[in-house]
Amino acid sequence: MGAMNQSPIPAPATTRVDVWLWAARFFKTRSLAKQAIDGGRIDVNDAGCKPARTLHAGDRLKISRGDERMEVEVLALSDRRGPASAAQLLYRETEPSRIAREAARELHRLTGASGPPKRPDKQARRDLRRLKHEH
Repeated sequence: MGAMNQSPIPAPATTRVDVWLWAARFFKTRSLAKQAIDGGRIDVNDAGCKPARTLHAGDRLKISRGDERMEVEVLALSDRRGPASAAQLLYRETEPSRIAREAARELHRLTGASGPPKRPDKQARRDLRRLKHEH
């Protein structure tokens, strides 16, 4: 009785790139995955691709989402979107990619570029007024 939650559906032999990116939870919808591919932000095995390109286990993907850049190796194929824990089993991020992504995140945190600029408070407004009227 312990295997009741196991899915009897076997993994497909090949999967479209846009479907896999959606199933692996890199993009919220297939449409967004397709737009990223069409925009040249996804490379398969160091070459551009089209959304309908078939993906195989062992392929390498370079994924750019905003400022984030990742390089992952496809471990398993799926054409169904499941929980995040299952999606993480479909790929493995390469070590250099993980290190570079963490360094970029740390740099972003240290530079303070993590939000919109704040409005000056009362004291800062007074200082600005003083600076403007001195000249």
